[in-house]
Amino acid sequence: MCEAPSIFTTRQLRDDGLSRREIADAVGSGRLERMRIGMYAASGACDAARGVAAHGGRMACVTAARHHGLWVLDDDDASHVWLREGQRAHHDSNCGCIEHWDHDQREAPTGPLPLRQVLRQILGCRGAETFFVTLESALRLGRLTRDDLRWLRQRSNAWGREALRLARSDADSGLESLLRWRLRRHGLRVRTQVSVYGVGRVDALIGDRLIVEVDGRDNHDGPSLRHKDLVRDAAAAAWGYTSLRFDYSHIVHDWDLVEAAILGALDRGSATRLSAAMQGFDRDTPPVARG
Repeated sequence: MCEAPSIFTTRQLRDDGLSRREIADAVGSGRLERMRIGMYAASGACDAARGVAAHGGRMACVTAARHHGLWVLDDDDASHVWLREGQRAHHDSNCGCIEHWDHDQREAPTGPLPLRQVLRQILGCRGAETFFVTLESALRLGRLTRDDLRWLRQRSNAWGREALRLARSDADSGLESLLRWRLRRHGLRVRTQVSVYGVGRVDALIGDRLIVEVDGRDNHDGPSLRHKDLVRDAAAAAWGYTSLRFDYSHIVHDWDLVEAAILGALDRGSATRLSAAMQGFDRDTPPVARG
């Protein structure tokens, strides 16, 4: 993510008090880079911002969402560019940018696109799944108003409205959001960031006894953290819980395995409780602290 602001028009630089000579000196010293006529990038601008500036528009869709600081389910490195009606694009034959031409919802003529417009672009461009995880990230950060949500409902398709109905603000990562979205068709009770007595806060609790931990790309590496995870799993087992642990690649790229493991664990748990109840010694349900 770039440190904002990182892309400037000539007008913005002049409004900030720089003369044309000072702009030229900044380009000569490397503090600014001229991307095209009337558009400059700061020395710390990221590749995505540079690509958008060179193309001739502003950040859109998942590119804009990342620069809003939101979790995005998309490994595509292409820059998404918003262009206003009648605006000329400056791309060449090797440009990999994806253009968006939807109506600009900004009240001001300059500045970034509003987040609700960015989310609407994601729904149309990347689908409901990516829209859902980015939406929950925005809710988690308190970045959407009731008016924003009303605006999105009015402009969403059936998939988008379903995502808006299911969206909550308690997910701690996009992986937790993705887990809930992909399990929704099974009608399971999935709670995220729940405090479980004797174990601590867990990523997800499905039903009453199945704990699911989802480890991000950079989390839970190394022997000390691995040992801590094993201790937590053992404590969970001592209290009658089943623990499943998945990493980023499992959740995003090997969902069939994850889904089968979760449903299998739930089926085994139901069979065990039924057998115990028939024999008259079903254990008490362990306590769960409110998340």
